[in-house]
Amino acid sequence: MSVEGWKLRRLDEIGEICSGSTPSTNNLSYWDGDITWVTPNDLSKLNTPYLITSSKKITQQGLKSCSAQIVPIGSIILSSRAPIGYLAISLVDCCTNQGCKSFNLNPEYDSEFVYYNLKYNINKIKNLGEGTTFAEISKTALSKIQISFLENKQEQTQIATILSTIDRAIEQTEALISKQQRIKTGLMQDLLTKGIDENGNIRSEETHDFKDSPLGRIPVEWEVKNIGETLEDITYGLTVRPKYVEEGIPLISAKECGNGSIDYESCNKIMQQDFKRLRERSLPKYGDVLITKTGTLGRVARINQSDPYSAITQNVALLRPNIKIIRPEFLEIILNSEKIQKDIKDGVTVLSIPDLQLGVLAKFEFPIPSLNEQDKLIRQIEKFDADTLLNKKYLSKIKLLKTGLMQDLLTGKVRVTDLLNQNTAAN
Repeated sequence: MSVEGWKLRRLDEIGEICSGSTPSTNNLSYWDGDITWVTPNDLSKLNTPYLITSSKKITQQGLKSCSAQIVPIGSIILSSRAPIGYLAISLVDCCTNQGCKSFNLNPEYDSEFVYYNLKYNINKIKNLGEGTTFAEISKTALSKIQISFLENKQEQTQIATILSTIDRAIEQTEALISKQQRIKTGLMQDLLTKGIDENGNIRSEETHDFKDSPLGRIPVEWEVKNIGETLEDITYGLTVRPKYVEEGIPLISAKECGNGSIDYESCNKIMQQDFKRLRERSLPKYGDVLITKTGTLGRVARINQSDPYSAITQNVALLRPNIKIIRPEFLEIILNSEKIQKDIKDGVTVLSIPDLQLGVLAKFEFPIPSLNEQDKLIRQIEKFDADTLLNKKYLSKIKLLKTGLMQDLLTGKVRVTDLLNQNTAAN
């Protein structure tokens, strides 16, 4: 069904489609020039819609030696193989290799609008990919694809402005989360080796006494223990072959465990009688900490009070902390620390798949403060994580908003003029 103001167009009607090429790599005079030469790999590394440079550049001589051609600023570049579907708006005059196709747009089309419209319809393009070694879409096939385009350029620009504003918010939020993660890495290193003094400040050797230890200098109040010394028990999961059911008790495997939580909805379910046959000590309880030990290694989650009854597979280790020595929350923090994660990688046995023996895990050492100081460290780290979580929730929200707006605005379901009028009325 056609929408007023929108018209079905072949992609060769919106602009000239240009193929790319590669100069001979044996001729050094063709390379290290000043012409931006774009490959699918360059497109894959972008975290914005815009391309401003490339990892390799060619000379004028290199350009003349092959069939590549310069496309102007504002052109749309599409990876047409290995894989199909990366998109960018070029902010520089450039050319591409044979893994890309470029759209030198006609003046009646807004570059950003075309970018978002192609992105919204990218599966239609991908589905026409062909090839036995890897999918590829030819210039001829790409030319024949029909996509609905808005005719009014002013309205195109308004849609592009809305979507690009959301994209900038996404980029800024992702950058903030990345910055918070970098700060946390440094903070964790300080907190887990120096701790917090009575005033809530990170200790330094200028103001506090430190001592030598097998792990380096640590506060005099601290001890070095191995993981096994802080536990009541350490074991792994399922030792019977269960029958899976739609409704039953969740069976936690490596893929559902990690990032501080367990995805119970994705777990296979086992029957009550199978659950009863399992070893009591291998059934997770409140305060237990799980860590993946086979295949995907080192993903950590803690059992909370509100979690349902569950069982674990043989790919997951259960660590039951001795609460007179270590808080469950602090054990989770230690297992996620850079030091222990490195120990895990170094301690793996690789047969058919990577495996971490529990005896090896139990011997990993770390510095441990008093329970009182553990509580302080936990609060400090949880406060930091809470701030990051707020940004992650906001990121999910604006990504969902973008998806909805693309569906509405790029199909004509909602006209941008109506949307702008609604916002004006709301304000």
